[in-house]
Amino acid sequence: MVNQAESLRILAIHAHPDDIEIQCAGTLARLKNLGCHITIATMTAGDCGSAEMGPVEIANVRRAEAQKAADMLGADYMCLEFRDLAIIHDNESRQRVTEAVRKARPDIVITAPPVDYMSDHEMTSRLVRDACFGASAPNYTTHLFNPAPPTEKIPHLYYVDPIEGCDYFGNPIKPQFILDISETFDLKIKMLACHESQRAWLRKQHGLDEYLDGTERWSAARGKEIGTAYGEAFVQHCGHPYPSSNLLLELMEK
Repeated sequence: MVNQAESLRILAIHAHPDDIEIQCAGTLARLKNLGCHITIATMTAGDCGSAEMGPVEIANVRRAEAQKAADMLGADYMCLEFRDLAIIHDNESRQRVTEAVRKARPDIVITAPPVDYMSDHEMTSRLVRDACFGASAPNYTTHLFNPAPPTEKIPHLYYVDPIEGCDYFGNPIKPQFILDISETFDLKIKMLACHESQRAWLRKQHGLDEYLDGTERWSAARGKEIGTAYGEAFVQHCGHPYPSSNLLLELMEK
């Protein structure tokens, strides 16, 4: 399985810089240790993520923070340059995300959950699901400059936890499986700490002043469910015609 892992490509794509680090960086680090090629993508550059800086300035800061975190993992990074609070589910957006999937050519895609606390996350989830389906369709064109060729297959698709593992009403959402990230948790936190601009923003907008501590508590809560120090939870998209074998879990159990 290690030899297989060395040939596998992983795309982790979420709405904003820091979403990946909060929700699945520990798993990505484990996959990287197995030899997988990792690409991290954000839909936006986080242009609304500041109360002091303007959209261009904060977007430049947050792209650099995302790149720093990706470099720490040894992963590629790309931003699809949507705007915060303006990710919508239409064909132009679908084409842009499909192009990203074709460029990354993943065997496994990890993305936002279908139900979460904000529209950017949910629209990302829908667009990525569609893009995984359409990327292998030769007649679906993205009309972008220098387009990548269609992929050979539909990748395995997984959704991360919603924030705090809850739906809109605060009801817990049960994950399909939880992966042990105890051995890579320190790297996860170091990657999250790269997003320094977000502490002030979260304090003002969300009333939070414990960016790293909150992530540690939730990772510990998920880990406790499987008897480990830290965990990250996932649900696999197994509907027709997506792959139904649980490749991600198989890799982690070898």
